Amino acid sequence: MIDTASAPAPAALLAKLHRLFDLSAAKIRSIEASWRPESGSPVFTSGGRYTSRGWTEWTQGFQFGSAILQFDATGEAEFLDIGRERTVAFMAPHVSHTGVHDHGFNNVSTYGNLLRLMNEGRIEENLWQRRFYEIALKVSGAVQAARWSRTADGGGYIYSFNGPHSLFVDTIRTLRALSVAHTLGHALMGENDRKIPLVERVALHARATAKYAVWYGEGRDHYDVRGRTAHESIFNTNDGNYRCPNSQQGYSSFSTWTRGLAWAMCGFAEQLEWFDTLEGHDETRAIMEKAARATCDFYVENTPPDGIPYWDTGAPGLAHLGDWRSRPADPFNPYEPVDSSAAAIAAQGLLRLGRRLKEQRYWNAGLKVLDTLFDEPYLSTGTEHQGLILHSVYHRPNGWDAIPAGGRVPAGESSMWGDYHAREVALYLLRIVENKPYLKFW
Repeated sequence: MIDTASAPAPAALLAKLHRLFDLSAAKIRSIEASWRPESGSPVFTSGGRYTSRGWTEWTQGFQFGSAILQFDATGEAEFLDIGRERTVAFMAPHVSHTGVHDHGFNNVSTYGNLLRLMNEGRIEENLWQRRFYEIALKVSGAVQAARWSRTADGGGYIYSFNGPHSLFVDTIRTLRALSVAHTLGHALMGENDRKIPLVERVALHARATAKYAVWYGEGRDHYDVRGRTAHESIFNTNDGNYRCPNSQQGYSSFSTWTRGLAWAMCGFAEQLEWFDTLEGHDETRAIMEKAARATCDFYVENTPPDGIPYWDTGAPGLAHLGDWRSRPADPFNPYEPVDSSAAAIAAQGLLRLGRRLKEQRYWNAGLKVLDTLFDEPYLSTGTEHQGLILHSVYHRPNGWDAIPAGGRVPAGESSMWGDYHAREVALYLLRIVENKPYLKFW
């Protein structure tokens, strides 16, 4: 489990935070110099260079959002120009994309960050730019909310790109799109001009995710271990009944894919912060807090002491590693890869939950993760590698990840979501250490 006792104080990480953003600048410039729009969104690296992989276009916002976060952290106007100009030029199709559940990833990372910076007074007030960002976020939230399936218990969920039968655990973190749109006063308009409150869909989706994608050790099935998650939950679309867990990117339906776990940790923690600004919703808050605690506890207890997880806690090759939970993760082992991107996402969930609950265990776990993640062998210090955080994994079952020469498992590569979330959690902690405004998405 994670060694929370050896976690550094936040201020002790300040040098690592600055170093990360120093390295980040060159990575962003390199991608800008080599990226070609016609090739599609950059997704992950192969041989240290960012490549595309057609599945869904869910990483474009992380590309341009990274430049905006770089400006936020350093004040270098060059990166604001990149993020703003690329958002205007390329993000419009993502706003109206009816075929994906990834609006929070793409559009809150771009339009949302730009609006947040304007609200904070970090960039100049411009009414037309403000309205441009706002209408993009309003439409994005409503489009995502329209991907709606009803459940037999009277609830519902935003269905994944797999279709109306499919609830992805990832989507809890993309609910940001609906939350921002609701905060801006927007609603989804349905048949016969029915006004559908976006906060209602946020609450129902969060409750469905907590009920069906998270386990609590309460006897749900033979593999009911508190805090474990399923990547996908399958429903009968004829009557809304839940059928079974499934996994697209994890090892199995009954093991825990750690990036999906991390999405749940971060998504529930952030939504709790947002719901704390609203009147009512006490039952939804209680459900989300239960899910956030369970998933964060599972991560702490099933991750090596340095805070970096293997890609799936049930991956079969872990049997060859002996008591892997008691030793620092080994990204170069020949049996199973680690996933640094899961660590970057999970760290933010741990920090946010720890701060909200005022519980040092979660807070220290998040600091321990970052202490390891923002240093070698995870921090990418080489000038030729375009990635910022090494040893990320995309789709192990499909074999999409590059394996180094002479190796047996993926290692040494980066992902656009891992790099973005490393920057985001670094900015989150940097603001706390420097006593600047708390980083929030709304």
